[in-house]
Amino acid sequence: MIHISSSKMSSMKDHIPLDDTIRDLDNIMSRVNGLEVSSTDEYQKATVSVLKVLVQGEINLFKEFEHLKKAIDLVTLEMFKIKNRN
Repeated sequence: MIHISSSKMSSMKDHIPLDDTIRDLDNIMSRVNGLEVSSTDEYQKATVSVLKVLVQGEINLFKEFEHLKKAIDLVTLEMFKIKNRN
């Protein structure tokens, strides 16, 4: 059984703006890049490369999601224009 404290529950409900999320992910990527520089063996380098792919994937996911939201807004706006014509 997983126990989640009430402070974490309330933070899950809070909306975090996209810009803040992207900034946080960019900060994580900077840390991963720092790990890459200090990697001394192949295992560490492989782990860092996996982390980089995961973080970059998250960044791309959030940016693509924002594009989809804008596209849905435009389609909705066009639907209302068409509805109001009739």
